[in-house]
Amino acid sequence: MSTQDGDHAVENRPAPLAGKQMRAVRFHGKEDLRFEEIEEPKCGPGQIKLVPAWCGICGSDLHEFQGGPNLCPTTPHPITGETVPLTFGHEFSGIIEELGEGVADKWKVGDRVVVQPIIYDGDCGACQDGLINCCYKNGFVGLSGWGGGLSQHVVVPEYAVYQLPDNVGLDVAALVEPLAVGWHAVSISPFKATDSALILGGGPIGLAVLQALRARGCPQIIVSEVSSMRKQYAKNFGAHVVLDPTQDDIVARCRELCPGGGVNVAFDCAGVQPGMDQAVLAIRARGTLINIAIWDKHAKVWPNDFNFKERGYMGVATYVKGDYQEVIDAIADGRLDMCHKMITKRIELDKVLEEGFRTLINDKDNQVKILVRGSGEM
Repeated sequence: MSTQDGDHAVENRPAPLAGKQMRAVRFHGKEDLRFEEIEEPKCGPGQIKLVPAWCGICGSDLHEFQGGPNLCPTTPHPITGETVPLTFGHEFSGIIEELGEGVADKWKVGDRVVVQPIIYDGDCGACQDGLINCCYKNGFVGLSGWGGGLSQHVVVPEYAVYQLPDNVGLDVAALVEPLAVGWHAVSISPFKATDSALILGGGPIGLAVLQALRARGCPQIIVSEVSSMRKQYAKNFGAHVVLDPTQDDIVARCRELCPGGGVNVAFDCAGVQPGMDQAVLAIRARGTLINIAIWDKHAKVWPNDFNFKERGYMGVATYVKGDYQEVIDAIADGRLDMCHKMITKRIELDKVLEEGFRTLINDKDNQVKILVRGSGEM
């Protein structure tokens, strides 16, 4: 893992565990999540030790719990060297409690921060091009090792830590990670401020894309969603039109609402075949389908639908370094003024399984983002 100054990866690897104990939520395997006592990590050179304040439960965490391990390594991760069991939690804010040797003078104990959790080697072609999200060995704090936000203490490389402005709360800061996914997708897409957009899915990432589009002044945001509660969330977050694919002809309605043959861009945050089929045809000539969703199985694509209208397809992978700071700035200056409404439930660390994961599985339509309180937010 390289620092922003280009130091070699090995220098940022967490130091050996100390003898002191702490509590953490650990993923052992499919449907095996445990709140248990483990050794507290020690802060080493170039590292910062945090007390997590708030941590969000991500859809990736749910996928791992229900069907994994998939993202979590079962053989030693090429950078962290770790395998399951691993501490969960990659959407988190915290308070600095210790600074390792060589950490920049700008940091001090007590600083309020948020963590950008991408793990990357700094040496591969993607990293050399600045695409840390596409690193050929990449991983995530909270999914690939180096601890996670669902714990009482965590140690991360200095590069992963971002300072919070005074007007950004630690709870809202835990939303920076999912918001950065949506922000990055809009940033690297061909979207222009005068363009129309279709979003497939009104879950957390769909709402993150919606807010990123709204912050950029998109004049026509259309959301396709089945759940009645999530349709209402989309309306509350500023969608101009909300459609139900079980009731509405998505293609016909997009062409009706967007003169010129359909929307300019479509963002797939759902990852289901019928939705993608509709989205392709709802895009005008030379429009683009941007896929953010992680698919559970192979999708079928009919190339002629792209060829005859010269439509484009773009995959998106999380975010790059600059996106995190841009999202923090957008929260602070009010462009992402509705993001706090994503928080639908707050729970304690020892209730993560039943009140967090079980709730999101059994009552997902009524939830957007469940936050877990850490020791840094009393």
